[in-house]
Amino acid sequence: MHLTRKAIAERIKDIDVVIELLDARLPGSSANPMLAELTQGKPALKVLNKQDLADPQRTALWLAHFNAQPDVQALPLDASVAAPAKALVQACHTLAPRRGGMAKPMRVLICGIPNVGKSTLINTLKGKRAAKTGDEAGVTKIEQRITIADDFYLYDTPGVLWPRIIVAKSGYNLAASGAIGRNAFDDEEVALELLDYLRQHYTKALEQRFALSQVAGQTDEQLLDAIGRKRSALQSGGKVNMQKAAEIVIHEFRTASMGKITLETPEEFAQWLAVGEKRDAERQIKKDALETARLIRLKKIPRPQTKA
Repeated sequence: MHLTRKAIAERIKDIDVVIELLDARLPGSSANPMLAELTQGKPALKVLNKQDLADPQRTALWLAHFNAQPDVQALPLDASVAAPAKALVQACHTLAPRRGGMAKPMRVLICGIPNVGKSTLINTLKGKRAAKTGDEAGVTKIEQRITIADDFYLYDTPGVLWPRIIVAKSGYNLAASGAIGRNAFDDEEVALELLDYLRQHYTKALEQRFALSQVAGQTDEQLLDAIGRKRSALQSGGKVNMQKAAEIVIHEFRTASMGKITLETPEEFAQWLAVGEKRDAERQIKKDALETARLIRLKKIPRPQTKA
């Protein structure tokens, strides 16, 4: 992560437009705050990738949200479809109209979290296998420069997650989407959080896909148990194998087998972020207080004078 941050910080000096790929199913959670900090002041193209898996009504909300921001354009995309992908080139020229031609080639940085589809998009733009792809986090390891046209250079960077996710819900959504490696989360916990959201917002999708009834009145644990039984995820004694049931739920979401689903709206994410930032500020105050106490104890700094 440190090397990627350093590489982006160096490269951004010469960049005309920043393309940030977001997961259309979780546009807020898949936006890396570190990238926003590093690329501040540069025209930005927000690409809601995997739109074919996302709820189209919610995608429209997110597009409106991003397009209302200064120096930002947003587009929905399925990176495997050639024609929409090529529209990104035109969007970049719109954001940086003075760039183009051999004297002033367009220089674009493409970035995003792991497994968001950068390599697939680059290969679509290039028209051949320019970047390695894979359905797992962390496929791209080093920065690459890809020539899209004689006057259009695309710089690809490794996908990177921020060191600490302050929005709890974002962590679960990222895990559900596949942006976080399997060793970093508990399948059952993620599946339960996913079912909690689906139960409230995509009731019919759950009922139809798993042949369930009265989903809204059940707990997340009851739903996971019922899904395990419907899919024969059983172990000895007829007990549901909750790990296997969780894997089924996560897989069904990732493949859109339950239908087109988006796990957050702009309004929801703003609320989650506000709570996360408040808790993070409180955590930092406590951390600073402990560090101050430690330094006083070691006599590295003087003890504060108390007023009489």
